[in-house]
Amino acid sequence: MWMSDRDLEGWTIAFDLDGTLIDSAPDLIGTLNRMLVEEGLPPVPMESASTLIGSGARALLVHGFEAAGAPVERAKSDELFERFLVDYAAHIADGSQPFEGVVETLERLSERGAILVVATNKRSDLSELLLGKLDLTRYFAAIVGPDRVSARKPSGAHLKEAVVIAGGDPERAIMVGDAAPDADAAKDAGMPCILTTFGFTQTPVEDLGGDVLIDTFEDVEEAIDGILSDFYVRRALKF
Repeated sequence: MWMSDRDLEGWTIAFDLDGTLIDSAPDLIGTLNRMLVEEGLPPVPMESASTLIGSGARALLVHGFEAAGAPVERAKSDELFERFLVDYAAHIADGSQPFEGVVETLERLSERGAILVVATNKRSDLSELLLGKLDLTRYFAAIVGPDRVSARKPSGAHLKEAVVIAGGDPERAIMVGDAAPDADAAKDAGMPCILTTFGFTQTPVEDLGGDVLIDTFEDVEEAIDGILSDFYVRRALKF
């Protein structure tokens, strides 16, 4: 595990939720499959749908209907979408778990003075419910879904506003995510971006344009320190 004593006071680390902090695939795909069975359709295998998790519930439903060769108009209905959300809320932490190293890393970053914030396209109430059930809420200054900002990822406004809500400075912030909306939002916001290779992405993570790729969550701290070292070197060269 990476260990550093560099002070992180004044820096904010923004985290995506699904595929970055939490392996939420078991419960999201579980809800999808219950919806499909109720509609008389076959369930989908976990691996075929997990890369769509970052695209939201509607994309999952469409995938399920397409896989069954069923008309997708039903998948796009508001009624089915609302049923999905109700079922998911009831099962949100049945099988979902933090990725290995998440708790220890969040504790270490907090001890070093960083402000931590969740910036997710998952609705805020569902994000709070999930993090609360997994006892992770206490690490974050704010949990910011798309309903609490002016624009959702991939807009950089989501990240900037989330950082401000958490009490941080967008000029001293780093994004940690797993998929295109995270990378694109970070680029739009002018923030460095760390991407996980174990998350949920349709596009190969190496093609997303992140500044650093990490294979385990325990590598987050080392990646942050590398980005900060570059930041302070560039700042010193200006003087």
